[in-house]
Amino acid sequence: MSIDSIIAQAVARAVKELYEADTDASAITPQTTKKEFEGNLTVMVFPWVKVARKSPEAVGKEIGDWLVDNEPAVARYNVIKGFLNIVIEPSFWTSVLRHIADTPDYGITTVTPESPLVMVEYSSPNTNKPLHLGHVRNILLGYSLSQILSACGNRVVKTNIVNDRGIHICKSMLAWQKWGNGITPEKAGKKGDHLIGDFYVLFDKHYKAEVEALMKEKNLSKEEAEAQSSLMQEARAMLRAWEAKDPEVRSLWAMMNEWVYAGFDETYNRMGVDFDKIYYESDTYLEGKEKVLEGLAAGKMYRKEDGSVWADLTPEGLDHKLLLRSDGTSVYMTQDIGTAKLRYQDYPIDKMIYVVGNEQNYHFQVLSLLLDRLGFKWGKDLVHFSYGMVELPNGRMKSREGTVVDADDLIDEMVSTARKVSTELGKLDGCSAEEIDEITETVGLGALKYFLLKVDPRKNMTFDPEGSIDFNGNTGPFIQYTYARIRSVLRKAADSGMAITDYTTVEPCEREITLIQRLADFPAVVAEAGRNYSPALIANYAYELVKEYNQFYHDCSILKEEDASRRSMRLVLSEVTASTVRTAMGLLGIRVPERM
Repeated sequence: MSIDSIIAQAVARAVKELYEADTDASAITPQTTKKEFEGNLTVMVFPWVKVARKSPEAVGKEIGDWLVDNEPAVARYNVIKGFLNIVIEPSFWTSVLRHIADTPDYGITTVTPESPLVMVEYSSPNTNKPLHLGHVRNILLGYSLSQILSACGNRVVKTNIVNDRGIHICKSMLAWQKWGNGITPEKAGKKGDHLIGDFYVLFDKHYKAEVEALMKEKNLSKEEAEAQSSLMQEARAMLRAWEAKDPEVRSLWAMMNEWVYAGFDETYNRMGVDFDKIYYESDTYLEGKEKVLEGLAAGKMYRKEDGSVWADLTPEGLDHKLLLRSDGTSVYMTQDIGTAKLRYQDYPIDKMIYVVGNEQNYHFQVLSLLLDRLGFKWGKDLVHFSYGMVELPNGRMKSREGTVVDADDLIDEMVSTARKVSTELGKLDGCSAEEIDEITETVGLGALKYFLLKVDPRKNMTFDPEGSIDFNGNTGPFIQYTYARIRSVLRKAADSGMAITDYTTVEPCEREITLIQRLADFPAVVAEAGRNYSPALIANYAYELVKEYNQFYHDCSILKEEDASRRSMRLVLSEVTASTVRTAMGLLGIRVPERM
């Protein structure tokens, strides 16, 4: 049993005996005592002030006295207003360490066939361009959230919805037809998603030139020139042909999409992320239309005189929402309804989480109401995991103008910088060429992932590639290097034949206690990260843990400690810290190197 659980149950027993009040121990959540006060754990006593009919200070003192008399883990206490600060008996921390060391998959809740089924949607790319920095934050948040929810005991289905239809796709297709000269990814020596993205930018270049020419030649406004653009008219005609399932257009569409999918897969694999199920808008948009028409027949939607179909959301404090245009075509909301229908057919979802930027907050507020109205039991409680945008020092990205930070280029830059910095600092001395390649890939990607995940996901952020690769401070490489340092210590101990002997009678020093307590916090941090959908909590926990270990490493001799029992305790403490760092970073999708 964890120290938190022991104290929570003891406090519940104290309240029962002192005030004849029943308290659920699971509702008592001891917190780490603030550094300015003496104590290891703090419990708020305000919930029992009313039943005790005494001041918070008096209640804290009475519960504290009871704990000292009845709970062996408690050495002493102090009360600051309504906060009971508890000092744990030093020798008890050794048993906490042993419990952590003896617990397989420490901090991770076992998933069973009866566990809730949670679906997490992330990535959601368009097939007219490669993945960019904005996608990278989305993908890393979605994958990490999936790992955390699984660690909290949920069955998790990782899913992706690919936006593979629409006018933006036709722009790339038309540009390839006009100016591609039969080029393929193989001939161009490019990933397929990059090649198609080039044609999307090329379409925009020609379109802007045509609009400017029309404005000058015919003295038109920009809006008039855009309406007369023959290039845009061709793109719209291609979309209509696609909708009509024209064989030639569909064949071109399928070929170019396959190029893009191959490119996406290469990027996903390098990032170390995956999906259990991929859906495509070309499959879901008609399903959504069918579901909306069912709702119309049931009186849950209404049709206007022009034939368009709407939902009246004014009873819920919103407005009227268009679901089918007058020509019967779908809008994005309808497509999302269709995707939901297919997903619900495939999986008995208990909760659905959409990882989408905060510019879509209103969209998901409406989608939740519509899904609930259409009979999806999880619709009303769907979660929009809303996150802020990633910006560059010089502003936002624009894919039409080719000014995005390409995901592949970004990863290459991160790995190159990791190699340069690691070499300059001597971190790669003695490593083989193969080890250097693996380490720099691990460190470069770790730096990128950690930098994007350590920030509260709700906040906008500015990405700083150079600042992310720093072997000091709150960075991925700092945590990775500390892990490698611990593994080095453990290898040296093993090479020296240092066996683990009984350490249960050792009374840990203050520095050791601080590290053990930080380790004891891990299950609660994982649970909180799952409740709040926040990978940042895991990231910053990992940073605080390695900071504590480095202080311990500096202050406490390990390999040169002469007392075998104390040396054994410190080796176990090192092993458990390394294991917990590896688990925490794994929840972020970050690998840690065994040597560095």
